[in-house]
Amino acid sequence: MLNYTDKIVVITGAAGGLGRTFAQAFAAQGAHVVACDKNKAGADETAQLVGGLGLEVDVTDAASVERMTGQILEAYGRIDVLINNAAIYATINRKPFYELADSEWDLVMNVNLKGVWQCTKAVVKPMIERFKNEGIGGKIINISSATVMSGSPNWSHYVASKGGVIGLTRSMAKELGGFNINVNAIAPGFTLTEASLNLMENAGQYGVDRGAIKRPSAAEDIAGTALYLASPLSDFVTGQTVIVDGGKQFI
Repeated sequence: MLNYTDKIVVITGAAGGLGRTFAQAFAAQGAHVVACDKNKAGADETAQLVGGLGLEVDVTDAASVERMTGQILEAYGRIDVLINNAAIYATINRKPFYELADSEWDLVMNVNLKGVWQCTKAVVKPMIERFKNEGIGGKIINISSATVMSGSPNWSHYVASKGGVIGLTRSMAKELGGFNINVNAIAPGFTLTEASLNLMENAGQYGVDRGAIKRPSAAEDIAGTALYLASPLSDFVTGQTVIVDGGKQFI
């Protein structure tokens, strides 16, 4: 069993879905969870479930992200783990890339890619200072998507944004390794969350026949990988993207 007692774990997009499952998984291992989301009521609900702190944040807005970081430092004095999970997913309009409006492209990029950059930029500053003072670094986990490997059609803005997360993860890992900060990504396949279940009929069977493991992916499957990447067991792992999809992609 992994021990996260007294670790401060910050999760964006924590009002539901994967974010809430991450919060529950880390809290079950003793972590102090900070549930952050633009949906303040949802963030508070997650926080109440896990006995943590709920904060409102717009990951596309630098002032909002800085405010979130300041509130966390005021409450706990440090940040050990950041999970960049906030993303636009279920509400995306699926259409050919040549029919996308600029506003649709920009919104997805701002939340799914710029948001990762904004949040990490703010959070690594105190992590770097802690390393300089105490020799202790931190862990950054970015949530990408296995659609980057398969190239899901009529979803180019989402696929591109999540591909950008993988590239950003690799670059950040190179820049932050000297401060003992690990940066990795998780690329989930189609996972049964509230959002995914509302996308189509028979969502529970989507893609199951293409997997090496013949069952749908649960949010807990993704949370298990996050627990590993946030733990000392992965201290020599950085810049990597772990595909968690039951063996649909072997790349």
